[in-house]
Amino acid sequence: MSGRTTRKQEITPELVLKAYSCGLFPMAESADDPEIFWIEPELRGVIPLDGFHVPKSLAKVLRRERFDVRRNTAFPAVIDACAEATEDRDSTWINSVIRRLYVELHTLGYAHSIEAWREGQLVGGLYGVSLGAAFFGESMFSRETDASKVCLVRLVEHLRERGFRLLDTQFTTDHLRRFGAVDVPRRAYDQLLAAALRGDPAQF
Repeated sequence: MSGRTTRKQEITPELVLKAYSCGLFPMAESADDPEIFWIEPELRGVIPLDGFHVPKSLAKVLRRERFDVRRNTAFPAVIDACAEATEDRDSTWINSVIRRLYVELHTLGYAHSIEAWREGQLVGGLYGVSLGAAFFGESMFSRETDASKVCLVRLVEHLRERGFRLLDTQFTTDHLRRFGAVDVPRRAYDQLLAAALRGDPAQF
């Protein structure tokens, strides 16, 4: 199910959090589209935190510690990088409304970034939203080989340490399946989400 809403309606960070708690998330058709709409996939992408797989080639990269991985030091820069056009895509779904909402969510302590730095330059990263004991991954980017993959590994390690129960990737891709991502039917996802939102929230 998806519903479209226009910029004329007030879309607040609180509304976005409520949507996440109900199993929905916002997207735009393109960076230039002034509207956003709500998505509730029949199949939801999830990476089981106890079933995360690190490919052998990536494990070697991690051991070399080529990147300095940080948390929440450059959130606006990460979301801007995720919105940039690349060789593989001319445009993204991150429009100005999405950017504003997630920067506000970051200020409120709900949206977070994991960043890969090398020689003082931001070369990869990802961002998402934490709510309860669930983390909703939104987007990632890489300006150097393996930078975003390293961020994903460090994110999973962090979520495990902090007691998170759900890592939502929205959709699955061949890239994410290499790490153990699976498609979860909506009803089963709703149960996973409800369990992650019960009790004390995990602290990111």
